[in-house]
Formats: sequence, C-alpha cells, structure tokens
Amino acid sequence: MNEPLFERTPLAEAFAALRRDLIHDDGPRISTMRNYRFAILQYVPDQEFKLREQVQRLTSDLTANGWMVLAIDLQKLLFDRIRAQGQEWVDRVIEMERRMAKIERPRGLNYLTSKITPLVEGPDGIAADVSRTICTYADAHPEQVDRTLALIGRAGALYPFFRSSALLKHIDGRTRNVPVVLLYPGLRTGSTGLSFMGEIDPDHDYRPRIYP
Repeated sequence: MNEPLFERTPLAEAFAALRRDLIHDDGPRISTMRNYRFAILQYVPDQEFKLREQVQRLTSDLTANGWMVLAIDLQKLLFDRIRAQGQEWVDRVIEMERRMAKIERPRGLNYLTSKITPLVEGPDGIAADVSRTICTYADAHPEQVDRTLALIGRAGALYPFFRSSALLKHIDGRTRNVPVVLLYPGLRTGSTGLSFMGEIDPDHDYRPRIYP
C-alpha cells in the first residue's frame, strides 16, 4: 500500500486550505469581506513544532508562486518592548516578582502581569508594532500588497499578558489591506469560539475566518 507523502492531519488540512485560498485566481480569499483580509489558523498549543514545519512548507510554496511572506514574531516584539524599559527596570521587576512568588506563587504572576500588560495592550501596544512592520513593508512595495502574507506567530508568548483576540481588533484598518493570518495556539469550541492557550474562557467575538 502506498503511504501519502505527508500525513493528512487537521493541522496539515488547515494549511492546505489556507494555501488554496491565498493562491486563488481571483486573488486572496481568506475572508468573505473585501476590505477585511484577516484570518486565524488555530492549532493545539502542544503542536508548536509541527506548526513550524507547516509554516516552512507554506512559505516555500508561496515564495515559489511569487509571494512574500512577512513573518512577525510576537515573542520578539514582546522582548523588544521589555528591553526598551531599560536594564534597571527589568532587574527591579524580576527581583520583585521573585519576592512575591516566595510569599505566594500567584502573587508573583499577578505582579508580573501588572507590569507587562501596560506595555503590550491597547492600540498603542504590541498591535502598533505589528501594524508598523506591515505598513513599512507595504509602503516600500505597494505593487506586492496582493501577494504579501503577514504571518503572525509565537502568540503563546503573550499569555497571560495579552489576549490575542484583541490584537486583530487593534490592527484592523492599519495593515494597508495586506492579507494577515494569526497563528493561534488554543482550543476551538463550537464554530467560532476560541480559548487562548486552552486556559482562557472561550471568546466568541471573532470576525475573521478560522482555519481549519
């Protein structure tokens, strides 16, 4: 019996569907709304390394078809914002988090959350960094907008400081209409519900199409 070249897992099927909708004769079709080119590809958090394999395959396929894949690493953007506060601030927060955690572990996490969340939430937080990255590329290559994919990954690094559902809301209208796909680590409930990292109560307030 002949074995398939690649295992047809739900994750692989999701990427295959995304690829078909991107490389379409009439242009990218990841959304039913003309001026809303956002989509979410959901995956189980413990499939992170399998996800990266699929991302590499998709990137290779799109590049071969004349596309540009703009990979945006949310973990890097988070670290950049933390480093921008200065080493003294970082050392102080780390030391205080350790002291609070010794008293009670949840208190340490709560303290850390209180310091990190203001750096990343809202339209001027990490969403602004994502928007700036996309717009800078689009403005430099306007002819490539319809064949550029902004692929946002490493969202798990934002847990529990920032809900990724808020990210797409804050960058809506700030991406020069470049197709954007958020790689979402979490669990799906029903047709539209998503639980970030499988830990947060499901959010059903999603406009983008969800793959698979």
